[in-house]
Amino acid sequence: MWMDTKTEMEEASRSRASFSQRVLNGLLLCTGDMDHLDKSMQDKLFVLQLAVWGLRGVTRVILANNPLSGALILAALYWASPWQGLLGTLGVLASTLTAVVIGQDSAEVSGGHHGFNGMLVSLLMGVFSSAGDWYWWLLLPVCLGSATCVFLYSALSSVLDRWDLPVAVFPFNITILLYLLCTGPDNPYFPHHTATPPGALDPNGTELIVVEVMRGSLLGVGQIFACEALGPTLLILGAVLLYSPLLAAHALLGSAVGTLAGLSTAVHHEFLYSGLSGLNGALGCMAVGGLFFTFNWRTHLLAIASAFLSAYADIALSNLLGTVGLPACSWAATLTTTLMLLLTGCLAAYRIPIGQVMTPERNLYSRSRWEAGNTTERQSTDV
Repeated sequence: MWMDTKTEMEEASRSRASFSQRVLNGLLLCTGDMDHLDKSMQDKLFVLQLAVWGLRGVTRVILANNPLSGALILAALYWASPWQGLLGTLGVLASTLTAVVIGQDSAEVSGGHHGFNGMLVSLLMGVFSSAGDWYWWLLLPVCLGSATCVFLYSALSSVLDRWDLPVAVFPFNITILLYLLCTGPDNPYFPHHTATPPGALDPNGTELIVVEVMRGSLLGVGQIFACEALGPTLLILGAVLLYSPLLAAHALLGSAVGTLAGLSTAVHHEFLYSGLSGLNGALGCMAVGGLFFTFNWRTHLLAIASAFLSAYADIALSNLLGTVGLPACSWAATLTTTLMLLLTGCLAAYRIPIGQVMTPERNLYSRSRWEAGNTTERQSTDV
């Protein structure tokens, strides 16, 4: 009887261990790039494939590539503002469908490369529109602007590919500025708010609210999607964490660095509290901290430097463009990251070719295996 009981306990223990392993394997399948999903979607309906491509495009905004993360981000946008969620959905679908119609590279389309710029354009059009929510005429420039991003992406990629540089959000930054310049704040059909320079002094602000500054550091991640609500921002941060914990850590670090840069230049308090000061810092830190460079202590310091440079460049550009009522958007992070990718010297050895970029964890693992293989080869050659 004792032996039977012992055997039953061992079987129960193995069963629990097997169940835990299955749960862990299931969770791991939802992280990273989810390459296995693309294989299973090859013979599915076009509508389902389009949904996956669109969700990948949503996560490309935060330098990720995970459709489940994209679903969480869309849920966060609809939570913060159903109108903004609708605009974002329409933007990513319009740009992705345009890429399909004009025959862009299928790998780029399925990877979401043609969706994220269109989504950003649509979100910013909604944010700057002074006509209020549910202004249906705005859907026209949203669709046209999102489609324009595809043509700009295709044209710029033929130039930037020569230096192995990403197109990033250059199409978005160009399109949104062209739209705002064409319409103007007093346009009878598409009026919009003018941007305020962050360097403008706040006559009513005599002291900072520390809690609000800390909250603003978190909101810097949400501002990547023009989201200013704390709850949806935490959900967006969770989506980044699902894709890559290392990328999520750099997003928070970069946003905090951007907030610190804003404090050092005494920007308008509203920019600190809303997270706008941390936006470009977060993007600059994420791009360098493990995504386009293999993560180590050198590239980690470079990521912090990139965050500071992105934040200060954003303040300068915002003050410059704000004089004519235009936002700096993410020009600062885009230009800073491009410059970082052109670095020479020892840091260039850690740079990852654009076509081989994966999650920071997989990038680190691949480099470790490569270095281990080289070490083994050298040892065998010496012998």
